[in-house]
Amino acid sequence: MNPPSDLPPVSRRATLKSISSGFGYLAFAAMAHEQAQAETEAAPVNNPLAPKKPHFKARAKRVIFLSMRGAPSHLDTFDYKPQLKKDDGKPGKYARLRSNKLLGSPWSFARHGQSGLWVSELLPELAGHADDLCVLHGMHTDVPNHPQAQTQMHTGSFQFVRPSLGAWSLYGLGTENADLPGFVALNPPTGNAQQFGSAFLPAIYQGARFGSSQRRSGRRARGGGRSAVPNISNPRLNRDLQRRQLDFVQELNRGQLERDRYQPEIEGMIESYELAFRMQDELPELMDLADESQETLDLYGVNGRETDRFGRQCLLARRFSEAGVRFVELTHGNWDHHRNLTTDLPARCQEIDRPIAGLLTDLQRRDLLNDTLVIWAGEFGRTPHGQGGDGRDHNNKGYTTWMAGGGDKGGFRYGAADPHGYEAVEGKMHIHDWHATILHLLGLDHEQLTFRHAGRDFRLTDVHGQVASEILG
Repeated sequence: MNPPSDLPPVSRRATLKSISSGFGYLAFAAMAHEQAQAETEAAPVNNPLAPKKPHFKARAKRVIFLSMRGAPSHLDTFDYKPQLKKDDGKPGKYARLRSNKLLGSPWSFARHGQSGLWVSELLPELAGHADDLCVLHGMHTDVPNHPQAQTQMHTGSFQFVRPSLGAWSLYGLGTENADLPGFVALNPPTGNAQQFGSAFLPAIYQGARFGSSQRRSGRRARGGGRSAVPNISNPRLNRDLQRRQLDFVQELNRGQLERDRYQPEIEGMIESYELAFRMQDELPELMDLADESQETLDLYGVNGRETDRFGRQCLLARRFSEAGVRFVELTHGNWDHHRNLTTDLPARCQEIDRPIAGLLTDLQRRDLLNDTLVIWAGEFGRTPHGQGGDGRDHNNKGYTTWMAGGGDKGGFRYGAADPHGYEAVEGKMHIHDWHATILHLLGLDHEQLTFRHAGRDFRLTDVHGQVASEILG
């Protein structure tokens, strides 16, 4: 950025000289701040995160995605298969399974709620919400490998870099709170940026990734912990000086953008700087659980030995959603049970059972569940045959996910796998169908939600996808 051209030559040289000093930098930043204010007042508002009208009346306003990383066994949680139990120990029916014996679930199932949905004894508190769950038993996906299946579950493609489900949702609808990210990922796995990224969509639509708040530490054992967002505050500059500094940097960025004409990285940087500045006021308070009652903390299992970490994430998800964030994703790992099924699966279920049940209860009593779509899913399921006697292998041909709230049918069972739970045979839902249905519940037509890139229009579902109208409430 150059000094104003209407200054006399001597003044211009003095200004250029002063820029190299700290005092001159702040003085020049002040001029940029005043100019930026004038431009802002004169220019029309063009916020890419501003709320947008859906294609049609939405059933859900926001999404909480509970991502179970590693592929939970549907056969031991939500998909009751009495025939598998009856055939326990027999050779597998399918060619690739014949070298292994069928393994009936070691845990009992029971019907719950007025709907009579089957839920395993491993999830007793979540079973109390059976009438809120829309259970999808006909899920299938393309690849039985974790990295590819995870990427396809998040982006619709396991081969190419594509925008994530959260990014598409934010692009289609904007957000309701300009001071917070519209797409938040809590406790995301490292090295998986694509699953929360925006790809060719503008960078402002990518997920903001936060760790969960700190665990037990003195007084904060009751209150929840400090913000886990690094560098959220500036220890050297007060708010006014930060604003002046930011205006100076943004003026440089806009100058570069004007010269380059098309530079999405700089556009994203300009927007993210502004969002980060606004986040300073609201985000730390939002992520501090100290103002929650002990009853609420207990509801989510906060400070419980097994439930604390995921309970905090679920409670933060409710707080973010209530504050206007469009899409929140939580990740819970270690569901890849090739061995030690009888010990590890109960441990994983215990970690999530109370937190998720607490989340659904809390959303209900705050009148948020009706327009909040809660999704529970892993990247695929597990095989009906045993692996090593006490485990299950990968199975992408048939598995189970569920939804709750957000306009789907509660207490409803859709689709089915074969009697052994190996392959979807009724109400089959591919990942593209699943994505199309989620977008539909948000009021978005998956065929109309497109973005022009590399000479053609792209969409989350590519050229596929059918909305499962049977599950719509």
